[in-house]
Amino acid sequence: MVAVMIPRASVKADEGMWLPYVLDDALFEEMQSLGFNLTRDQLFSFTENSLKDAIVSIGGCTAEIVSPQGLMLTNHHCGKGRIQSHSSVGNDLLRDGFWAESFEDELPNPGMFARFLVRVEDVTAQVSEVLRDDMTEAERNMAIRTKSSELEDAAVAGTHYNATLRPMFAGNEFFLFVFETFTDVRLVGAPPASIGEYGGDTDNWMWPRHTGDFSIFRVYSGPDGKPADYSTHNIPLKPRHHLPVSIKGVKEGDFAMILGYPGSTNRYLTSHGIEFNLDNYYPVRIDIRRRKLDIIEAAMAENDENRIMYASRQAGVANYWKNFIGMSRALKHLDVADTKRQQENRFSGWVNADAGRRAQYGDLMQEYEAIYAGMRQFNSQNYIFMEAMASGPANLNLAGAFAGLLELLEAKDKQEEVATMIARLRSGVDRTFRNYNAQVEQQLWAAMFEEYYKRIPHKNLPEVFQTIERKYKNNFSRYAADVYSKSIFASAAKLNAFLDKPSARTLKNDPMFVAAQSVNNNFQQINGSLQEYNTRLARAERLYIKGLREMNPEGLFYPDANSTMRLTYGTVSGYYPADAVYYNFQTTMEGVMEKEDPTNHEFVLSEKLGTLYEKKDYGPYAEEGVMYVNFLSNNDITGGNSGSPVINGDGHLIGLAFDGNWEAMSGDILFEPQTQRTISVDIRYVLFVIEKYGNAKHLIEEMTIVR
Repeated sequence: MVAVMIPRASVKADEGMWLPYVLDDALFEEMQSLGFNLTRDQLFSFTENSLKDAIVSIGGCTAEIVSPQGLMLTNHHCGKGRIQSHSSVGNDLLRDGFWAESFEDELPNPGMFARFLVRVEDVTAQVSEVLRDDMTEAERNMAIRTKSSELEDAAVAGTHYNATLRPMFAGNEFFLFVFETFTDVRLVGAPPASIGEYGGDTDNWMWPRHTGDFSIFRVYSGPDGKPADYSTHNIPLKPRHHLPVSIKGVKEGDFAMILGYPGSTNRYLTSHGIEFNLDNYYPVRIDIRRRKLDIIEAAMAENDENRIMYASRQAGVANYWKNFIGMSRALKHLDVADTKRQQENRFSGWVNADAGRRAQYGDLMQEYEAIYAGMRQFNSQNYIFMEAMASGPANLNLAGAFAGLLELLEAKDKQEEVATMIARLRSGVDRTFRNYNAQVEQQLWAAMFEEYYKRIPHKNLPEVFQTIERKYKNNFSRYAADVYSKSIFASAAKLNAFLDKPSARTLKNDPMFVAAQSVNNNFQQINGSLQEYNTRLARAERLYIKGLREMNPEGLFYPDANSTMRLTYGTVSGYYPADAVYYNFQTTMEGVMEKEDPTNHEFVLSEKLGTLYEKKDYGPYAEEGVMYVNFLSNNDITGGNSGSPVINGDGHLIGLAFDGNWEAMSGDILFEPQTQRTISVDIRYVLFVIEKYGNAKHLIEEMTIVR
């Protein structure tokens, strides 16, 4: 079976990030046959309260409402940045955990939001009215942007809602999404890292898993029930729906459904794209991320201050460092490119059988070849830039943000705009230096500039590298030391003093600003040259998906994930990862104990958890004396689904999705039904940790517990 082309005659559970608001009858009937017991309106409705009203986008992750007072669950790794922001050496919530005893103890999180889907509208017809076949891609994109703004504005006029128009199927269809966004979200509870991150990078993407990956927040509204910025006068949200929480447990073969906001998949990627990524995308990102991690992790091991300061950043770099390794390995091991070639050959055969199809699609595969051949000439410079510069040393991004200020200062008659710009830049200064160690950032500066120098063809290097070569003889450590000793961007005090009395001359002569301007301008030039191929690729992808759907008019298709709400359904199930090896669908507290290793920070066991295990003090959450920790289902998820609820056939919460499995890391490109699994934390383990470890039974008493 090839992903995203599913014949109606053989509807397949597990694969598919389905749009729940246009769910096909065959899919719904399949759900019912597997054990789904609710009606369509109970699943998803714009007029009645439904499951969709408990599903929350929190930006990069998903969460769910589990009480009539706005209590919200998500993963620990999704809440880690917020937990870190409240942590210090003397009050280490990352290490020790946190449990608010009352509403007043809950901690505000500026910048965090909880977004609820209000309604969706298929606006393909309206957008198509402004599109013509003879448009260039630039003209087409401009027409779509203009129409999108018009439709978005009209959809929320006179309301407090916000709207976004999103393309589906690479721009063959368009949907308008209307949201209600709450901005007062407070931290309520989190287990210590020894539970919430148990296994660390070693166990990331792996099964068997023994991680209590959850954190707890609460959404607040104004007294009128509408969104409001943080205020002591705000009240806990009264949600349209909250998920009942089941402690009945799971069995193999049980129905399991996930509603969430998956971020990005590429299921229509061709064999040409896979081969390009294996050569040009994954290797550079893996290598550069590893070098960043070596610097950051060494600093974190030095003291608690660094550990807390860089915890969230390390996790973000490490997560997709390992993902890229697994993706590359799985693509090769499963020979996904060959599977895609078979699909492409069938497509070419269908095209060549008809003159009209040949006129429309006949050159499509050759076009793909030409596009990727053109991209290869840039030696992965865009990916190297993203890793080494755009997400490298914190000071470089900060300095780059001051380019607009220089333009205003040189204009001389823009004083009001200068004041506005300075206010915005000060917030960036605060964010940068909130979690900042000058020595670590200086090491990152030296390492990332060296990586850039080694990996980019000399003729394409930014001008700043001429200075490094001439003045510092390519000694990148000496270059970084000089830059950090002289730049206003290396110190919050110096930078704020500059903003008090900004000077174009000071900015233009600052070594960090000069470097940022040099690499950013160079990247814009290279990216401009790449734009031709990106434009052609967008058109080719749109045509290919259109053709595939025409070739299989009776097939069921789903669009790639794009951070819009999706549904995936299937069953609880184990799998065979290799010959003669079977993985059971559940893990237990016994496995937590077996992995304990006091010499490895990733497997240090909490003393209190060990005591609870010894006493078998599990409360009502064990099953015949066994405390289950994680379980598997064959649901189809990707990044962005972290924190999504795993829901049983009665609409009750049974777990929180938090990971995929190593053997099927190519799943974003091709779903592997035999091996692809979602790893979730059993909701009973979550409740056990809350009540018995956190002594926070009052939080469970808020929930609707189904026994």
